[in-house]
Amino acid sequence: MNYWLLKTEPTAYSIDDLQHDKKVAWEGVRNYQARNFLKDMKVGDLCLFYHSSTEPIGVFGVAKVVKAAYPDPSQFNKKDSHFDPKATKEKPIWFCPDVAFVKKFQIPYLLTSIKADHTLRGMLVASQGSRLSVQPVSEKHFEYIRNGSK
Repeated sequence: MNYWLLKTEPTAYSIDDLQHDKKVAWEGVRNYQARNFLKDMKVGDLCLFYHSSTEPIGVFGVAKVVKAAYPDPSQFNKKDSHFDPKATKEKPIWFCPDVAFVKKFQIPYLLTSIKADHTLRGMLVASQGSRLSVQPVSEKHFEYIRNGSK
């Protein structure tokens, strides 16, 4: 099993949205490195659900990969903001897994706490200039945050 961090702006899609929807295609990612991480996700992998560009910033819950990555349908939709004219059904460029709601934390694990906690040293999300919307997380860091949040 692998562990991941999925960043989203809560005005676009929040942990509450995922809790309501139960499951969603994690589409619209348009960064090659993040895309490669999405393609590496396996059914059963767990994800920290992270709200960015908001106050407060941090991990708000846990999601689970329930379907391995497949061609992101938004790349083919000319009316979608994530449309990519270079992508074809025969040679898709972008991929998305399906993720499902697992848990919403009663108290989010804030970025300020991640940065201040020596146990979480090395987490990509706390690194200067880290902007990837999909990041690997070590099992140790994942469990520490999951167990440290209510």
